[in-house]
Parts: sequence; C-alpha cells; structure tokens
Amino acid sequence: MKQPLEGIRVLEWGAYHAGPGAAAILGDLGADVIKIEDPNGGDPSRNSFLVNRSSFRLPNGESLWNECANRSKRSIALNLKIQAGKEIAYRLASKSDVFLTNFRKQLVDKLKMDYQTISSYNSRIVYASVSAYGQKGPDKDLGGFDYQGQGRSGLMWTVGEEGMPPLVSQFGIIDQATSIMASHQILTALLMRERQGIGQEVHVSMLSTGIFLHYVNAFTALVGDFQVPRHARKMEHPTRNYYRCGDDKWLIMTVAAHKRQEQWPKLCKVLGHPELIDDPRFAQDEDRLKNTGVLVPLLDEIFATRSRDEWLKDLKENDFVCCEINRPTELKDDPQVLANDYVVEFEHPDRGKTLIPGYPIHFSKSWAGTKRAAPRLGAHTDEILTDIGEYSQAEIDNLRADGVFG
Repeated sequence: MKQPLEGIRVLEWGAYHAGPGAAAILGDLGADVIKIEDPNGGDPSRNSFLVNRSSFRLPNGESLWNECANRSKRSIALNLKIQAGKEIAYRLASKSDVFLTNFRKQLVDKLKMDYQTISSYNSRIVYASVSAYGQKGPDKDLGGFDYQGQGRSGLMWTVGEEGMPPLVSQFGIIDQATSIMASHQILTALLMRERQGIGQEVHVSMLSTGIFLHYVNAFTALVGDFQVPRHARKMEHPTRNYYRCGDDKWLIMTVAAHKRQEQWPKLCKVLGHPELIDDPRFAQDEDRLKNTGVLVPLLDEIFATRSRDEWLKDLKENDFVCCEINRPTELKDDPQVLANDYVVEFEHPDRGKTLIPGYPIHFSKSWAGTKRAAPRLGAHTDEILTDIGEYSQAEIDNLRADGVFG
C-alpha cells in the first residue's frame, strides 16, 4: 500500500522542533525528507539532554528530542558556510518539491538560503519558513521557543484555575502545533502548485499558531470583548467537570447544556443517590449551577467511594459522555488508544521494539506512519549525493577533502 506523499522530496534546514517537526510529519506521510545539518554537531536537539529537571538522554546516548523531531528522515552533513556546500544545497533544492527552514532570517539571508535564491534554482518549489513572531513588526527578527509561543499567544491564561498565575504546559505544545500548521501550509501550497503550476513561499509563526490553537478563546476576546474565565472546578457546573475516584484516578464528564435537565435524574441513579433528584437545591439546572459550591464537594465524596473503572463502566453504559483523565504514561495501557493505532509498535534499530505515537489520521487506500528512526548525523551524505545530486565518487572525495562535510 502506498503512502500519500510518495514521490515528494522535502529539503529541510532547521533546528529543534518547530520546523523540523513539520518535515517529520511529511516524512510520516511518505515524503523523502533530507535534513541538512552542520557537520559540527548537527541539529542542536542532538545534544539536548536536560530540559528543566528531566533527562532526555536515551540508553543509546541519543537525545529523545532528536528522535522525536527527526524521525522519517535522511541526514546529510553540509557546511553551508562554504560556497561548495551551498552549491550542493542548491542542486538538491533544484530536485526537491519543498524547502523548509526555521532559522532566523538574518542567518538565512547571510548564508543565501532565502526564498529568492532557492527559487532561482527551482521556480516551482514550495519554500516554507517558520519564525517566532512573524515576518513583520518590531519583533520580526527575534527568536523564540515553545514557552514564548505559549506566553505571547495568550494560551498560558487559558489553562489552570482562577486565581492561579499563568501556567505553562510541558513539553513542546506550541512546537508541535507549529509543526502541524507548517505541514498544513506546505500541503496546501503543494496542492496549489499541482493545480495551478505556482510555486511560492509560505510562512507560519509560533505566535500565529498559538493564537489559532485557542481560536475560540481568542475569538471570544476579540468579538465579545471579554476573556473566557479559566476553569474553577468548585465553581463550574457539576456535570461539566472532573472528579477524583477512590483509586486516586480521575475522570472527566460533560453533560451537554440542552440535556442537563433530562439527564439529571438518570445521573443521580447511576451515582446511587436518587434522593438528590428532588433535592430543592438541585432540582432545576439553574439551581445546580447556583449551588455548585455545595454540589461539587458532594459529588467529590460520591466519586471517592469507587474506582474510576467502576464509575466509567456505569456512566458509559448509561450513555454519559465521560472518559479517563490519562497521564501520558498511561496511554500505552488504554485499549481505545491501542485499538486505533494512536500508539504503535516501532522497530528501532538500536532499541528494538518500542512504542511511539501513531499517525493520527487513517486513510482507506494508503498509509502513514514513522518509517525510520532519526538518522545519525550525516548518515546518508554519500547516498544522497550519489542518488539525488548525481555526484561521482571522485567528486565526493574532493568535496570531503575540501571540508564540505566536516
């Protein structure tokens, strides 16, 4: 069975995740992704072993960040500070469909890897760039990481409870979302090129992604001129809330607003407390909302009497919308996750069978997913130069002697 992007070649020159993650997605979809790396160390993610208090060093000495962002790729070590290195990149670009970078514009222009230069070698190429804050404005030349995307977009004020300081999410939420958006824009531009014959430059930023990620909140703030309040568990509607069960595991439930009144009696029976049905404090939906400070603690006590699995079984059998609140480490044990290949087994060349996130979209007549582990630095240099660049072995030997490959 074929993959959707077989025959598409992506040339990536990037670092860390917001950018390289997009190329990894395209690789999962079947594109041939060639990653250009500096021979002196390569992508900095290769040497990112400690983030806050967490070690990202894998048993084989590689970095987890690198494995995550650079799956499904081939690596070529290329010194772009040397003209001969640039010429190799230009030749590869002339035979590629996409060029992707998330380096700052100053460096891109300095090393002549900009759209104007690359497109002069391939007018049909889709040139994708990723920045922190966009191509215009006072901060257009500034760099940024995931935290800056979360902070400036307003996202940090949408999580947590009222009264808390702004909260940051771990790890790489905006990095990955930006990668998804970048792959989206690339695919859109590729479709336009196929339909209309037009190559072009496309751009996305972490700031734009962060705003788009919480579009409903941003829309509400802009159009409604107010900020959606953060969740306050003991002040929110009791049937649109989350609870800790007797085994210290949590569940979350949502009863749609238009069904709250009709489902309240059934919920009370499932909870084993039919006396609450006619309790005047909770008889009408507006009463339950008004008395949430009483009802939520009461439900806390009820849910604490049984395990989460027991509650979920009864709630689901009675058609209540609810689910587990999984820790990321619990995903591998969730039968629904496994049944849909949202977590899959991958044969890693060093670690053997390991579990990784699966591709989130299923195709009826094609497939998508990680096809190779992140490559070692420059592992495919000669292969790429020979097969795509059509360099002879003598030419490769001369370029290596000139320090083009480090």
